[in-house]
Amino acid sequence: MPAPPHLAAIWIKRVTRGPMDPVTIATLDTKGLLGNANRGGRRQVTLISRERWNTVMATLGAPVAPSTRRANLMVSGVDLEKSRGRVLRVGATRLRINGETRPCWQMEEAQPGLQAALDKRWGGGAFAEVLAAGEIHVGDSVSWELPLLDALAPG
Repeated sequence: MPAPPHLAAIWIKRVTRGPMDPVTIATLDTKGLLGNANRGGRRQVTLISRERWNTVMATLGAPVAPSTRRANLMVSGVDLEKSRGRVLRVGATRLRINGETRPCWQMEEAQPGLQAALDKRWGGGAFAEVLAAGEIHVGDSVSWELPLLDALAPG
């Protein structure tokens, strides 16, 4: 039986173009991850899907560490494809997905073919802004909030 949807990994980039440091606990405020080099705007937090990453790795036939994608959060059990405008709960926090993260040249530099492999069906993940701040932990539950109209529809 698969594990319920959860936060599988957290990475913080402390300096621009610096390494992605894995952590097990992080704090989200209204500008993004505390301690992360890129904060503010509509792209406060970046996310990738563990399942999509694993599919890309199987296609490439080359194991590449997920931190290579340079996303802040890896979620498991949640599909990010076409999620623009949706709200994702991560533990007690809430993130609004603002768009698809397009893979850049750094992916190709890390592994030939990786940029093209991630550039399909939201394979590069998503970017989001923080709606509700708080502390997050690897293992926290992850779920989509129902749109208000869906929540009110007869069941």
